[in-house]
Amino acid sequence: MTQSYAEIYKRSLEDPEGYWGEAAAGLHWHKPWDRVLDSSNPPFYRWFAGAECNTCYNAIDRHVEGGRADQPALIYDSPITGAQRTFTYRELRDAVAAFAGVLKARGIGKGDRVIVYMPMIPEAAIAMLAIARLGAIHSVVFGGFAANELAVRIEDAGPKAIVSASCGIEPGRIIPYKPLLDEAIELSSHKPDFCIVYQREQVTADLVPGRDEDWEEAVAGAAPADCVPVAATDPLYILYTSGTTGQPKGVIRDNGGHMVALHWSMKNIYGVEPGEAFWAASDVGWVVGHSYIVYAPLLHGNTTILFEGKPVGTPDAGVFWRVISEHNVKVLFTAPTAFRAIKQQDPNGDLIGNYDLSGMRYLFLAGERADPDTIQWAARQLNVPVIDHWWQTETGWSICANPAGIELLPVKLGSPTLPMPGWDMRVLDENQQQVAPGEVGALVAKLPLPPSCLPNLWNAEARFLESYLEEYPGHYKTGDAGFIDEDGYVFVMTRTDDVINVAGHRLSTGGMEEVLADHPDVAECAVIGVADAMKGQIPFGFLVLNAGVARDNGEIVGEVVGMVRQRIGPVAAFKSAVVVPRLPKTRSGKILRGTMQKIADDESWKMPATIDDPAILDEITEALQSAGYAKGA
Repeated sequence: MTQSYAEIYKRSLEDPEGYWGEAAAGLHWHKPWDRVLDSSNPPFYRWFAGAECNTCYNAIDRHVEGGRADQPALIYDSPITGAQRTFTYRELRDAVAAFAGVLKARGIGKGDRVIVYMPMIPEAAIAMLAIARLGAIHSVVFGGFAANELAVRIEDAGPKAIVSASCGIEPGRIIPYKPLLDEAIELSSHKPDFCIVYQREQVTADLVPGRDEDWEEAVAGAAPADCVPVAATDPLYILYTSGTTGQPKGVIRDNGGHMVALHWSMKNIYGVEPGEAFWAASDVGWVVGHSYIVYAPLLHGNTTILFEGKPVGTPDAGVFWRVISEHNVKVLFTAPTAFRAIKQQDPNGDLIGNYDLSGMRYLFLAGERADPDTIQWAARQLNVPVIDHWWQTETGWSICANPAGIELLPVKLGSPTLPMPGWDMRVLDENQQQVAPGEVGALVAKLPLPPSCLPNLWNAEARFLESYLEEYPGHYKTGDAGFIDEDGYVFVMTRTDDVINVAGHRLSTGGMEEVLADHPDVAECAVIGVADAMKGQIPFGFLVLNAGVARDNGEIVGEVVGMVRQRIGPVAAFKSAVVVPRLPKTRSGKILRGTMQKIADDESWKMPATIDDPAILDEITEALQSAGYAKGA
């Protein structure tokens, strides 16, 4: 008999070792574990202690040997260059083994770090898997990151090698990577032994004699390398995430727990079967790209799509529908900001009618809060369930989701639904006391965390404890604020530092953004708290309008102010908003609310390394100045 979500979730908390031990049985282990969960040194918990495995073997070789050798494993689709390439599992294994041979011949082995600084091309995934094949540790840095940011990561990770490409390609421009890489190595006191550079036809990079090698030439002379077993508790990768101090945090992901959780998630959360096409429209530089472009789909025997393009402009707002139709994608996973961009360009969804989307089953959204308006628009246009889910770089997979492969639970707009197995979620106040259902507080998870979650930070154990575990002893601090309702549904309202204090009332900017997004002319919005002498802070809104809206901006601002007053009440003190052409975002689509707040309050700030287009901040500054803020800018 099929188990319900409630039965599965209950067992995961009451018998975590039994539950995750059974989940691990579908994967290959070179050596079985001594303990599923080693809790001998809290708060440092370890999954599958004593086991040995290889993530690359489970993602590729296992399927070649198990009958999927000729199935497409990876489809590269680049509307920017017009290129498409398909790798079967056998072809992907051979390409990965060859590049692993390149690294092995140059001294890369178990535990060595290798930085990958690549655009969205198949060689990026091949490099990651090849590093994992050798038992080494990859650290992917988003391609095109500024030289100083790359240098900081080289300094911290201490890589033996760096794998890069000659350039990345954005709509309308080419970004040469090699000058950035050279400058970063110059800035860092740590120097890699060698660099491998994949030459793209758009730009040919100059190679440094004695240090740099051409990818194609190196692979041509390589002997393929076999998979190297490592401890399940050994690191698979380091992924740097932004820290409040400006120093990035190196999140560690282990091998064993990571592959068990990700393998489990494909069937149970995303509802896909082996052999089906799954598309995460993200970048390998972000955690979504690690988990759901590269590892999880391959671990589960799916066909994964690696897309080099944008939701709009490559060539239009119908490109997502073209990819889904052409490659028979069953499940799409992307950020809400991508759908807001599509909705802004094609408000009525006219372009959808040009494509056959009948094979699509689900749309999953994550990366930031999915406002109800965007969810409802997508559901109307696509006629499939639209599922908001919540997770973080630190977790590697869902904290909360609607488990399509177990049972689709009733949707509550604004909620990523219920905690997934192993996640014992609580809402605590400033005194570390649990609050009543519906009351906003800090969202935390009771330890131990389920498999795949960070066991530590790279070379920063004290910072790991301080950042995540000390403020709420016995719990993991997510850094998000929200509430849990009487049915157990989790509502993630905002980052804890985006809860604003208006005359003693703690209010969520996310709740106000939900109201603004519900206005028919608003494509996208953001609310920040700005300093106010009387109330401490007051909310201030930014509105991006749908394409083709010709109404007076002042009228629209007046209407959204009235909507907030009606739905949240006068206590919100929401009286001001401006219309802007676009919002400042990171390359992964997160709105830079903190930077906007600092500009408004005349606080010192530095250009975020992850910003998509720095010029947008000039527009934001002008809009704030017109409203009487940012006077010192």
